[in-house]
Amino acid sequence: MFVRIILMLVIFWIPVTKMSAKDEKPNILLIISDDQSWTDYSYMGHKQIETPRLDKLAAESLTYTRGYVTAPLCRPSLASIYTGLYPHQHGITGNDLRSIEGKKIPRNTAVGADLHKNLYDKFYRQQGIVGELKKVNYLTMQTGKWWESDPKRAGFHHTMTHGDPTRGARHGDLGLKVSRNGIADIREFLDEANDSQKPFFIWHAPYLPHFPHTPPKALFEKYRALTDSPHIARYYAMVEWFDQTCGEVLDELENRGLSRNTVVIYVTDNGWIQAAKHSRFAPLSKQDVHEGGIRTPITIKWPGKITPLMDNTTPVSSIDIAPTILNLAGVTVPAAMPGIDLRELAAQKKRNTVYGADHSHDIVGVDQCAKNLESRYIVRGEWKLIVHNQENFPPPLKFGKKDNLTGEAELYNLTKDPHEKVNLSGVYTERALDLRKLLDDWWDGSEL
Repeated sequence: MFVRIILMLVIFWIPVTKMSAKDEKPNILLIISDDQSWTDYSYMGHKQIETPRLDKLAAESLTYTRGYVTAPLCRPSLASIYTGLYPHQHGITGNDLRSIEGKKIPRNTAVGADLHKNLYDKFYRQQGIVGELKKVNYLTMQTGKWWESDPKRAGFHHTMTHGDPTRGARHGDLGLKVSRNGIADIREFLDEANDSQKPFFIWHAPYLPHFPHTPPKALFEKYRALTDSPHIARYYAMVEWFDQTCGEVLDELENRGLSRNTVVIYVTDNGWIQAAKHSRFAPLSKQDVHEGGIRTPITIKWPGKITPLMDNTTPVSSIDIAPTILNLAGVTVPAAMPGIDLRELAAQKKRNTVYGADHSHDIVGVDQCAKNLESRYIVRGEWKLIVHNQENFPPPLKFGKKDNLTGEAELYNLTKDPHEKVNLSGVYTERALDLRKLLDDWWDGSEL
């Protein structure tokens, strides 16, 4: 009799305690800041900007303060984050299209729509993060920036962007309202995820702190009191506003009891240094492979599973985000993805090298990635080499002066000179040559 009771208890107990697919795999939230310098966080040492929510996130994460993106421009950088490939591999090297004569080719023209179709077709040859996550039953959502037509084509279940190029849609359309106008769509998606009992992935790329800089009045007034430049004050206010909106999303997860089994990854798409005398960016930031254009903290948090640590020495790449996400979800990482799981600190330290490139803002030649190449870079340990394409190189504005009219190579010791003020290429010639060989082995700038 006693044995029979035990057997009955076991029979009834197994279905109750069996883990669901949602329990077995973590939820994943990818937060992508839009146009923000690597210096512009309290925890990164900024003396005026306050980012309490991102400070807390970094403190609870494995945080690499020396993260790098593959390109200093949003569209190619985002495409790399999504595909796990470099721009010369996935084909998205710039934001827009232009003819050889230099004229813009709008998407909502017949020629522009046709060229963009070719570009999208090349891009979607890759499964990308969402295409791979669908294989293991993830529920997925797109918010914010998305350049590559309709995100449903990537496999997203829930989207904010419609991406119709015939309507002039460019970089996110309705998706750009997220966070600037609240997170109602995210709440709706989380309700759906809860009902479905599936693990979820959220691509959260809000249009913040991106221009136009239209912060809440109180935040603008706060920073206006700290600087003589209204342009800098607006930008600083936008950064704190972005920080607040990140807190809104993170609080939503916490209030729903989801924080414990949700991995949060953070990165910026490209850098931005705010000009003091006008509303746009200053030299050596966006569209430039100097640190102000490509460096970003990269953080990954999973309570109880990833030990919080602040790593200030190891260079890592946004190319590592896709394979990290796929490993977390239990998906086999495609062989074409060259990145390393961000959780593998020893492997990251052993590699100790990251790469990237800057192409012109506009794409010239959909299938010719070298056509608009401007510069390539390699960071290896504390050293960084920048090599400019002599055939397509506009001299960079450096500290307000055109002091590199020849496009000569640039070598920097980032430990001693993190803001790249002293070019050492003529001093450490052997080191520059060694780094150049590694850079060329990665990609020599020729057509594939």
